[in-house]
Amino acid sequence: MNKYRYEEISAEIALNITEGRLKPGHKLPSVRSLKQQYRAGLSTIQKAYELLIILGLVESIPKSGYYVALAKGWHNGSQISVPSQIRLRDELFRNNLQAITTSLDPFQRHRTSEFNVATPDDTFIPQRMILRSMQEVIREKGTKILRYYPPNGSEPLKDHITKRAALNHGNFDADGLIITDGALQAFYIALVSVTSPGDAVAIESPCVFSMLQVLRALKLRIVEIPVLDPEGFDLDFLEETMKTIPIKAIALTPNFHNPTGFLMSDENKFRLLQIALAKDIPIIENDVYGDLNFNDQRPGNISSMDDSGLVMTFSSYSKTLASGIRLGWLFTGRFFKEAEQIKFSLGSSVSPVYQETMLKILATTSYERHIRNFRMKLASQCYQTMELISTSFPEKTLISVPKGGYSIWLKMDKSIDMTKFHDHCQEIGVRFTPGYTFSFSNAFEQYFRIVFAVKYTQQSVDVLKQAGMLAGNLK
Repeated sequence: MNKYRYEEISAEIALNITEGRLKPGHKLPSVRSLKQQYRAGLSTIQKAYELLIILGLVESIPKSGYYVALAKGWHNGSQISVPSQIRLRDELFRNNLQAITTSLDPFQRHRTSEFNVATPDDTFIPQRMILRSMQEVIREKGTKILRYYPPNGSEPLKDHITKRAALNHGNFDADGLIITDGALQAFYIALVSVTSPGDAVAIESPCVFSMLQVLRALKLRIVEIPVLDPEGFDLDFLEETMKTIPIKAIALTPNFHNPTGFLMSDENKFRLLQIALAKDIPIIENDVYGDLNFNDQRPGNISSMDDSGLVMTFSSYSKTLASGIRLGWLFTGRFFKEAEQIKFSLGSSVSPVYQETMLKILATTSYERHIRNFRMKLASQCYQTMELISTSFPEKTLISVPKGGYSIWLKMDKSIDMTKFHDHCQEIGVRFTPGYTFSFSNAFEQYFRIVFAVKYTQQSVDVLKQAGMLAGNLK
């Protein structure tokens, strides 16, 4: 039987993908380019791409184009490794702050491509919108923004946060919200509300450095729960752990976990909730990346499944707007009284300028328009990064496939000396986040994180390629 023209075109592209000539993350030609190349109609090319999408070989990113799909299993059949046994740790954490922050030297920062800082690039920040809103607030409010605001935050702001959450299936009550000085303060308040020094807290492994530092500062014991590909928190491991260790709280990032970018399924979110309810263990969920999904549907929160008040959810606007917007929020569940007291002890109110600026932004469609644009840019950045890695790094490099967020998690072959790798990368002008910053264990010495929330320049593309070639020469 003769094939239709679109089937012939899709078969040719599919062959290039399956035989490795087109790598995962590779951006494919536009519909108009292929129209000229194959001398076919636009509808024929669109049908060819639609067939490739159905086959799972191609993905479409709105306003960006078509890409070779980041297919599951692009890990050479291997799974991202995790701690092999329960680790209950009290030892002091090494000072890894330098590894996750930008260079203090302006000259060095200009020369270095920093893939290690999980903040949006200046080119991705809606600067005009933020500054215009801030100027309007200063002009309209005058000296009122120089006074203390309510300790738990502006009531109109909390109402807008609650209403927006409801559109995304959030089950928040404005009376149970506390406005905080960023997400980390919210996490601190949540932990102190439900734990005491010496208590054991189940935390994802790998886990972002800043959350580990809060746990350490509060003198809490840490049980590292492996994050599995692709759905996150290992619930079987958690249940086994709870048989011997009295867990007092569970902390995790179910939506686009940092550093892997994994998304916990709704089924597993519900299962985790049932595990927690059975033992009356509070869940603290970090949702700072929840708005940064690569597909069309924003994932829900565990708290939206909970009627008991056992789940606390926190987030901020530093990952979606600008890192300097020091404003977050905490949904306190049944622990409002405890959280309110702790928040007051940390300072009576968050900056009125930030609160009024966010209120003005959320009161219009500005934030939603920005988010739609930003997450499409991130998806495109992710695909470009995956393509650069697949073509430049050694074949045995294992890599996570993020569903959203900012970061990709990679593992180098054990033959590569990671200390030399990071030192040489620094010399050529590129920085990644070493894997050892994500755990109190030594489970991630061969790992590192790449943040792709930075717009690519020719310099950053070149040094990323050089880093891959460098890794290949360190064996």
